[in-house]
Amino acid sequence: MSVLFKTWILILFVGPFCFSQDPMPILRAGWQRTVQPAPKPEITAGGPAREVTADSKYFQRKAREGRTDVTMDPTESTVTARSAAIDKVVQESRAPQADDVRGYSYAAEVRNDSGKTVEIVYWEYRFAEIAHPANIVRRQFLCGVKLKSGEKAMLSAFSLLGPSETITLESLSKSTGKLFNEEAYVNRIEFTDGSILQHPDWKYSEVKSSVERATASPWGKEVCRPL
Repeated sequence: MSVLFKTWILILFVGPFCFSQDPMPILRAGWQRTVQPAPKPEITAGGPAREVTADSKYFQRKAREGRTDVTMDPTESTVTARSAAIDKVVQESRAPQADDVRGYSYAAEVRNDSGKTVEIVYWEYRFAEIAHPANIVRRQFLCGVKLKSGEKAMLSAFSLLGPSETITLESLSKSTGKLFNEEAYVNRIEFTDGSILQHPDWKYSEVKSSVERATASPWGKEVCRPL
């Protein structure tokens, strides 16, 4: 598991949070609406193989590498190279364009005070409607990190789900004010030595199917995935 979405986002931090959640305190946490750009389609230029010229041979290529007056590879101007470039432009114009994805970015800065190296972190961002505190929404995340003792890390994740699926009319009538109380929690830590620490009120069995779904596809550059 490595580091997530290369989407540049500005996290508006709520806090600072500083909970005494030994062995991994949350120093600050926040969320915001964001847009994840759609990936560009990968286009492979077709057409015939690029022709071999005197300029494309090894010694000529190496000679050009040491020159500062050469701004373009001469092989790019051959008929086959120009045809391939045109063909690629045509394919790109015909390829279906995916839409950007609107969602929410969640982030929490944590510090490893455990004395051991942390490998996996389960954490959540919790919203409680101020007008009706029983209306609680939990957004949970699974993160893959290699965090040595004493180190800090920013755990960030993109989710399609926001603070709440439902909200009362009473809260909507006060839409200019604060609608939710917000808190972040670390629920479970897995260490590189195979040991586990888990919050007593949190049950892995309740998220097991979500974890299996989140880890079913190969992990990309993301740090965290939503559960």
